[in-house]
Parts: sequence; C-alpha cells; structure tokens
Amino acid sequence: MDQPVFASLLPVVFLIGAGVLARRRGWISGQGVKELSNLAFLLLAPALLFRTMATVRLEQMELRPIATYFIGAGVIFLATLLVRGLTRRAVVLALAGTYSNAVMIGIPLVGLAYGDAGLVPLFTLISMHAVVMLTLATVLLELSVAREERAAGLHAQRSMAHTVALAVRNAIIHPVPLPILAGLLFGQTGWAIPPLIDKPMQLLGSSFSPLALVLVGATLASSRIGVLWRGALGLALAKNLGHPLLVVAAAWMLGTGGLPVAVMALTAALPIGANVFMFSQRYAVDEELITAAVAVSTVLAMGTVSLVLWVTNSAGVLPPT
Repeated sequence: MDQPVFASLLPVVFLIGAGVLARRRGWISGQGVKELSNLAFLLLAPALLFRTMATVRLEQMELRPIATYFIGAGVIFLATLLVRGLTRRAVVLALAGTYSNAVMIGIPLVGLAYGDAGLVPLFTLISMHAVVMLTLATVLLELSVAREERAAGLHAQRSMAHTVALAVRNAIIHPVPLPILAGLLFGQTGWAIPPLIDKPMQLLGSSFSPLALVLVGATLASSRIGVLWRGALGLALAKNLGHPLLVVAAAWMLGTGGLPVAVMALTAALPIGANVFMFSQRYAVDEELITAAVAVSTVLAMGTVSLVLWVTNSAGVLPPT
C-alpha cells in the first residue's frame, strides 16, 4: 500500500474508532450525538466555510481541470435523482456518492503524493467544492421538504410559486450556503479578516472535521452494519471508484490532462466527506446508512486511492517526468 495513502487515512480511521469507543463506553449518549451534530452544523461548519471562501479570488481560478471533477460528480448526482426521484433521501444519497473528504484527507494526501504543485489545483477545487455541492444539495433538500409538506397538506393554501420561493429562501438563509456566499463576497473585496476575528474562526473551523468524524463513529457504534453493509458498499464504490473514473473520462472528452487532472481524479477517489453525515442528521434521512457508508468508504479508500494513483500515472494522465 502506498505510504501517502496510509499516512493520510489512518488518522480518519482513528477518529471514527474513537467515536465508536466513546459511544460504547457511555461517554456520549444518542441525544448527545444529535446535540453535538447541531453544534458542528450550526457553529463550526459556518466558521470553516466562511474562512475558506474569504481567501478565494475568482480571477485566479483555473477552471478547466475543475470542470472534470464536477462533470463526474454531476453524472452521479443526476443519475441518483433520476433513479430515486427528487426526495430528501435521494439528495442525501446523491451527495454521498459525490462529496469528497477533500480537506482532512485530501490536503495531506495530495501534498505527500504530488508536493506543493499538486496543492494549487486542490485548493482551487476546495474553494468551489462546498459552493457547488453543498449549496446544490441544500436547495434540493429544501425543495424536497417543501414538496413533502405540501403533499401532506401542511401548507395546502400556498401556491406552488410561493412554496418554491420559500424553499429557495430557506436554502439561502441556511448555515451552509449563507457563510459560503458571505465569505465569497468578502474575498472579492481584497480585505483580510482581522486577526482578532480570524484566530477564533480558525480554531472553530479546524474543530469541525475531527468532531464530525468522532460523531460518525459514535453513530456507527449503534448502527445495524450487518443489515446496511450492501447499501453502504454500493455508495462507497460509487464514490471511491465511479467518481474518479468519470473524472478521467471527462478529462479525455475535454482534451485536458496533466497534474491538475491527476489531482482531480485523486480527490474524486477520496472517501465520503463528513459533511454528508451532517446533512443526513440535519434532515433526518438514512443516518445509519450514511454513517456506515462513510466508514466503509474510508476503509475501502486504502485500496481504491492506491489504485487510482497507479492508474492515473500509468495511463499518462500525468505528463512524463
């Protein structure tokens, strides 16, 4: 197994394992998991998202390699919705098949595999990753919730246009898209976040991924993995293998290649991000299945990421050295 892969994934496995231990030892209850999930979703994630987006400069982005990543993600996302329909469950499953753990695993792994040159396209992708994937998921989830409420007769007096407008408003005034948009707008001013504000935001944001992974483990400890393993494995294979294969296919169709595309393919092969678990908790959809899928995807990545690294180098996605 490639040393960079092992070195990057092992801390994630340890954090999930720590969550399993904490739950089984009674250090955290089921209610405690939900309360900490709210804390991560409502406080820690917004700090991370705003601070990340505040550094983005739109004019500096190299978008063609990034397009290959989102074409691959878009194919899986759209296919999931076509098969399952526009429901909360379908949106969360679509997100699970497309959203990578690009920060906690991606940054150290790409740095070890490709050095600083590989981090440049990765940081460009990270700056757009949440904007595109999480904002899209939020809008579709809010539309699904509004449609379900309307079908149940909870808001029968509203017109469809009013229902859609309310769903879009709820999707914008939301702990995920709002800090993304606010950070992006702030970034275009060229200003820097004052140190007295930036430091606590950095501390809050850096706490998100570790806490989310510990919560994945805590939920995993009480999940019926034996019943869910087939569905979890299917999601993990779509994420870890299907996504990077589609990225390489998109790169071939667009006639692009080189190091940036290799980084996109590697990032697509990363395990399911902890943000998906937060969404499943937030919208009360398939929490146990998503928890199992994150765990299976992380373990599976030790083999699949190594395979993608070998394929991208052997197939000439990288330029000859």
